[in-house]
Formats: sequence, structure tokens, C-alpha cells
Amino acid sequence: MTESSRTEHIRLTSHPNPAGKARFPISWGAPTAALRGPIIASVSRPGDRNVIGSYGGSYALYRALAVSSGALDPSRRPDLTNTHPAVELGPFPQWANPQTIVSLDPWGHLAVDAFAAEIAAGVDIRPTIAVTTARLDLAEIQAALAAGRIKRDDRTVHPGGAVNVVKIAIDPVWYLPGIAERFGTNETALRRVLFEQTAGMFPELVTRPDLRVFLPPIGGTTIYLFGDINKLSDPKTPITCRVHDECSGSDVFGSDICTCRPYLIHGIEECVRMAQSDGLGIIVYYRKEGRALGEVTKFLVYNARKRHEAGDTASAYFERTECVAGVQDARFQQLMPDALHWLGVRRIDRLVSMSDMKYDALVGQGIEIVERVSIPDHLVPSDAQVEIAAKKAAGYYSADPSKVSDLAQIIGRSLDK
Repeated sequence: MTESSRTEHIRLTSHPNPAGKARFPISWGAPTAALRGPIIASVSRPGDRNVIGSYGGSYALYRALAVSSGALDPSRRPDLTNTHPAVELGPFPQWANPQTIVSLDPWGHLAVDAFAAEIAAGVDIRPTIAVTTARLDLAEIQAALAAGRIKRDDRTVHPGGAVNVVKIAIDPVWYLPGIAERFGTNETALRRVLFEQTAGMFPELVTRPDLRVFLPPIGGTTIYLFGDINKLSDPKTPITCRVHDECSGSDVFGSDICTCRPYLIHGIEECVRMAQSDGLGIIVYYRKEGRALGEVTKFLVYNARKRHEAGDTASAYFERTECVAGVQDARFQQLMPDALHWLGVRRIDRLVSMSDMKYDALVGQGIEIVERVSIPDHLVPSDAQVEIAAKKAAGYYSADPSKVSDLAQIIGRSLDK
């Protein structure tokens, strides 16, 4: 770190601009990036900032460690040459509706080009979305190819089973008035709770009502697109979609206490088949580990389930989580449809999900669901039978709901207690 870049005092940004007007105002829901304005979370030029929070979501603290250790000059800005999206996406009509997309910046992948003049003038504007291309190479897809469930076409699926995808990373960008409306509260109450529950980490939430956009320090979202993405703009294109919430124990390491990886792989296979049938496949992967309660809480619940005097039972499945965490689920899928709105999706022909919460959120946000696809019974690990039975009984979709009606009554009595 050079002497010129080291600050000798702390800059407080908890008071509005005395002039009463931001240098770079944000008009959320404007029809173009220029009219909407840039998202600026600069720490090196606080006078330019027009949002609460910082770039990078939860990784901002690692940047702070890099600066603290002297490994990173805090005034350095990224060289964004040749980082533009690998494919074109949007704009779609949903981008211009301030109520439709409230948890991400629709123009986040186009920031470098849209605000080239401002960046050239020294304003620190960075993308909050990145779009690239890749291949997925999964043993299960290779097995599906060998079994004939999918076919090699050298367009989506290559000879060894690798699958072409467009891969999109999204950092969260919250438009606070829209977030409050989505959760049925008001902006002032939302700001106060966010401030209090982060132990005052972001004082601007309560001192800067003029800043209405917040970059929260949470995990982001990754989207995987299978097939010709130019078909996104055609409303007749059939779409298969799985919305998946992170479960690293299963997704990455193959833990068999839940159905997460088997269902994710099943969703990918269904997406590949749809892409090969001239449709599109979409996997939306959210970082909401342990139902957004966190992995520590999830492992504590595992212990409580296994050590319960009656054993690990479906009737006590959700009760054990609530005993430890105080709530059964903190994912609250109200914000989940935003990623699909960003892709311009209005209809999902095959939703690879049993979740009633995801289904209700999508339909409630105006996305039509034609068919729901359950996980096949043979893909459910033996140790995950408790989970799948409890979820079906609690309202998750089942092709044959009569099989779980008795268990639903048992769970209902358990929760009433």
C-alpha cells in the first residue's frame, strides 16, 4: 500500500448530501441502463456512492483482509477489458418493471459498456453480473449418455458426456422499497430490522433514506442455461427449470441424508433433454445453505434428529429444525422468481421441484407452471427417506398425494403440540 493511497482518517457516510441531490441518481425500473443510472459502491471515492454496502457480497470482507495485510492497494480498480458477457442477454420487458425485479440489478452485466464514459472519467463502477460459457462434466450425465437417456448431438452434449452451458453469476442488489413490498412490510421497518439484525453493520440503513439500494453481504446466485439462449425471447419455447438451494454436503460431497444432489442431477438431465428437444433448460442455484439457516445450524439439526428418543422420524422432521433455529425455513422464496424474470421467463413447462413454497412464489409472481416433476423414487437415498416423506406430508408436490395423507395428519398433530 502506498502512502498516497493510505487514509489517515475514517470517512463517515451516514449523512445525506447537503445539496440534496445525488451525483448519480438511481431510477429503479427505468427502461434503459442510462436512465436507470449506475450502481456505485465505491469505497475509494465515497462521494460517488449511491448505494449502501459494497461490491462482492460476502466476499467484501476478504477484500478488507487483503487491504489490511498490504496485499491489495485499496485504491486499485479492476481492469475490465474483455470481461463483457460471452453471449447477449436481454433486455426483456420485465427489466423495466420496478415491482418485478427487486433483488438484482438487471443491467449488472452491461455496466462496463453502458457507463463507459463515467468509468473513463474515474468513477468506480463494477459489474454485479458476469456471463460466460462453460462445459459441465458430470459422472451422472456420462451414465445417462451410456444408458441412452440422453444422446450425443455435438451441440449440447459432446462425445464424452460434457454438456455445453451458459453460466451466469449474480451478486445480490436489493431495491429496498421493492423488497419491503414483496415481504408485506414498509421500507422504514425493513431498514430498521436489517440494521438491528446485523448489529449496526450498516448505519446508512437508518440514517440515509436517500440511498434506496442495498448490496447485502450474502451469497449470490448462479444460473446455468442449456440450449440456444436466443430462444429465450420466443414465448413458444418450451422450458424445463429447476430452482435449487445450495446444499454443499450433498451437492459436492455426496452426503446421503438428503435428496439435494440426486434432485439437482435429475434437474440437469431433464434440462439437457429439453435442450435437445429444441427447448431450453434452466438451473437456478441459490446460496441458501441449510434452508438459509446456515450449515452450522443444519448439522446441529442432524444431531438432534438422530438423537431424538423416538429416532429420526418424518413426523418430527420439521419440529427438530424449529427447536434449534426457531423457524422451520428461512429461505422465504418471495425473491426467488427475480432470476427468472431477469431471463424474461413467463412460463415453465416442466418445473423440476416438489416444493410448494417455490411453486407458490413462481405462480404468485405471474410465471405459469405447466407441469411439476417429482424426484423419481429410485433416486432417493435410503437415509433421505425421512426427509422426502416429511416434505410430502407437509405439502410438497407428490404424484400420488394419497400415499402421504396419513403421515400428514401425524405431522399436523406433532406441530400442534
